[in-house]
Amino acid sequence: MTGWFLAFALAALAFLAMLLIGRIPRSAREISAAALLLGLAGYAWQGNPGLAGAPRAVKQVDEPFDEKLAEQRRGLAERYGPAGQWLVMSDGLGRQGKTKESANILLAGLRQTPNDANLWLGLGNALVSHADGVVSPGADFAYRRALTLDPDGPAPRYFYGLALARNGQLQAARDLWAPLAAATPPGSAIRTELEANIARIDSLLAAGGPTRP
Repeated sequence: MTGWFLAFALAALAFLAMLLIGRIPRSAREISAAALLLGLAGYAWQGNPGLAGAPRAVKQVDEPFDEKLAEQRRGLAERYGPAGQWLVMSDGLGRQGKTKESANILLAGLRQTPNDANLWLGLGNALVSHADGVVSPGADFAYRRALTLDPDGPAPRYFYGLALARNGQLQAARDLWAPLAAATPPGSAIRTELEANIARIDSLLAAGGPTRP
């Protein structure tokens, strides 16, 4: 019942304020009172004054953005140039958990420069992130487009292989990584990582199990 008392009290206070402060003319008093009564009627129809309050805790959502993966891409692919501004904006949206917008930014960039391998690579990564790690047909197309435009670049082969390996397509990932590892300088961090991943894939292929490099 407290809700009803408050509603009527506020309506009465509002009417008194219009009389004493607003000094509404006598001819408008009936219309004003009718408007307040209409508001109370709407409250009675739609409201639930007897319902107890129930404070809600804000649910924390973990950001799906992979900062390490973005840094690896910046190290292997083009950091600046035409693709740079779009990739920076996409990363910023990804950090906020806005994975759909992150991919859409790259699509906007590709409308301007449709043959930019770095944008296609970024789009593949963004679509995988948006699909919670799944290589969707759209992501697969984006990776393959990046490979076509930059067949000798390390970034498309590395990230496409990583996405495939994380989706259980071990042999396909190995086929991309083996020649890339052979072409990288001996002792480099990327070669060490690739050789370790390839060794794990070989072991798991022999055992018939999945892996996540």
